[in-house]
Amino acid sequence: MACLHSTPVLHILSVDMPSHLTEIRTADGICPAYAAWPAGPGPFPGVLLFMDGIGYRPVLHAMADRLALAGFYALVPNLFYRRPGEPQPGGAALLLPENRPRLAELVQSLTPAIVLRDAGAFLAHLAAQPGVAQDLRLGVVGYCMGGSMAIRVAAAFPARIGAAASFHGGRLVTDAADSPHRLLAQIGAPLYFGHADQDASMTPEQVAALEEALQAAGAEHRSELYAGARHGFTMADLPVYDAAACERHWERLLPLFGTLRRA
Repeated sequence: MACLHSTPVLHILSVDMPSHLTEIRTADGICPAYAAWPAGPGPFPGVLLFMDGIGYRPVLHAMADRLALAGFYALVPNLFYRRPGEPQPGGAALLLPENRPRLAELVQSLTPAIVLRDAGAFLAHLAAQPGVAQDLRLGVVGYCMGGSMAIRVAAAFPARIGAAASFHGGRLVTDAADSPHRLLAQIGAPLYFGHADQDASMTPEQVAALEEALQAAGAEHRSELYAGARHGFTMADLPVYDAAACERHWERLLPLFGTLRRA
């Protein structure tokens, strides 16, 4: 079936998947989102993908397509929907020194309370889709800032989340009382953490503290350090992209979501 999206989407796959641009009503407005699902009869396990700090863009659509090709119904919301038209300039240009203050302000605007408020709407939207299996828990994965969001959502909605993953996630360990690493005991799903070994937002000391917290919580998990990879290594439109590390991330993520079990 041909793709149904009305704006250009970067595809990294040789086979187009059914997909469309959609909108999700939240407590704060209307959130644009992209959804992709397998060709053929469903329903399919549902997966929520939290974007990185660079923003909602075609490379994330392509990643949803990859999830769809593997048999999942994937939803990618635009987390910056409260700021229409941002980030500008888009993509890798945000990493330039003169644009970093804007990037930091956008990321910091998504407080834990806002993230969880949005997440409730996203999960409800995903679960209501005819193509999503109603008798299975949902998967959640996040990149960069989305990594901590995935963990927060898994902790806040333990009855609805069946697997969660973070890749080059930042600020998973902070001094805050609600730091993601302090929420692990609330999670009832298997977890995966893929850390870049060159990542100022998740230092070796923080990685060690996260592992200690995982062990203390008795969390079912797997943590790996991607040697030579930099923060953002999964994003094909960024200069830090590492093709081998990104493919390894798929080799970990897809089997994890293959374990999604009945609620």
